[in-house]
Amino acid sequence: MRNLLFLHAHPDDEALLTAGTMARAQDLGHRVHLVVATDGSAGLTSGHFSDDLVFHRSAELAQSAQILGVTSVTELGYPDSGLHGQHNADGGFAGLDSAVIATRLTELIEDLRIDTLIGYDPAGGYGHPDHLQVHKVAREVHALTSINLFEATLPREPIFRAVKLAGALSLTPSDFDPETFSHSWTPKVEITHRVNVRGYTALKKKSILAHASQSTADGTIRTLAVLSRLPKPIFDALLGTEYFVKVT
Repeated sequence: MRNLLFLHAHPDDEALLTAGTMARAQDLGHRVHLVVATDGSAGLTSGHFSDDLVFHRSAELAQSAQILGVTSVTELGYPDSGLHGQHNADGGFAGLDSAVIATRLTELIEDLRIDTLIGYDPAGGYGHPDHLQVHKVAREVHALTSINLFEATLPREPIFRAVKLAGALSLTPSDFDPETFSHSWTPKVEITHRVNVRGYTALKKKSILAHASQSTADGTIRTLAVLSRLPKPIFDALLGTEYFVKVT
């Protein structure tokens, strides 16, 4: 039996990147602990949720965790930095001392007897400042404890091709530059672990649906909304494998 800790930046990140692996690990008898660093207060949403977004996102996280059957959920409660780090001056997670956060997380890891930590890749996925901070914190914890460390990621090449195609078909905003994804995520050759989660995609979709505040926004279409509406064969093809890199 393993004690796994999945460290995520915002409520809903667990649904997209690791929900299938979390559900599968729990089903196989491992202990799965979920830690979310920020309150998600800068997430894009509609007016229906904006007045009390932190409350909504916390409740959605709890629902997602229940769906996946995780052993425990810990919200560190740091302010969301925003996509461009615009809230760092207000104490945003990305602008804080990573060593202090790593020390706090190390104490939690010791309390929960964690043997395996899952963080993010060096690119922070698509480069969100809070994702980059999660990567940095997890690496510092790894250096302090020698804990097993895996980094959740996606294969870079197919995502970059899809983004370029979307741009060519005018499916992205006019000021969006597909080249920003040319260095996102992880090259396929560097991915060390691929987890087949097709037996758990129904739970993964329910986890995505739990994050209702992130499936809607006034005047724009959200990724979660698109994914949640995909037919099962397409959903399974796109999200039926989860990707990790083992850090040595």
